[in-house]
Amino acid sequence: MNEDNPIGFPGLASRTIVAHTISYGLVGSLAFTFLNYPEEFARPELACWMRQTSDPVVMAGLLFQPIRGLVFALVFYPLRELLFTRKHGWLLMWWTLVGLGILSTFGPAPGSIEGMVFTTIPIRSQLTGWLEIVPQALLFSGILCYWVGHPKKRWLNWTLTSVFVLFLFLVVLGLVVTKSPNP
Repeated sequence: MNEDNPIGFPGLASRTIVAHTISYGLVGSLAFTFLNYPEEFARPELACWMRQTSDPVVMAGLLFQPIRGLVFALVFYPLRELLFTRKHGWLLMWWTLVGLGILSTFGPAPGSIEGMVFTTIPIRSQLTGWLEIVPQALLFSGILCYWVGHPKKRWLNWTLTSVFVLFLFLVVLGLVVTKSPNP
């Protein structure tokens, strides 16, 4: 972003929604595979409050990420000078997401300081979650800051938007072809 090409809220919101959804989908897919989420979520200490990975709501999780992307955009917009005009704004964004959104949540979310103190979820399980959420925040920050800083790269606009649409289409297709479990 520069003075010749300031980014307005609609542009930032659309880029944030796309960048978040793509980074969430990519890193989440890797974590699902390599961290064996079906087995982990079935463990008694997690099964009592986590939906199982075969649940249609979990399978549709990516479809809810544009809402989170919009919330992120609402936060980033007033901070746009700090985040998008500085050389290492992506790093500031990443640390803000990690510091406020992962480590220091107001509630006892797993992996947060509060979660480690006030929940009975084993620390190992909580720290394992960092293998997904910390890199996802880094990838999200990198994609978004690069994209905002290079708005005239049409190939980037087309590529990221196409991947976003493809991801959402594949989730919908997966939901359509998968039988819902009997209640």
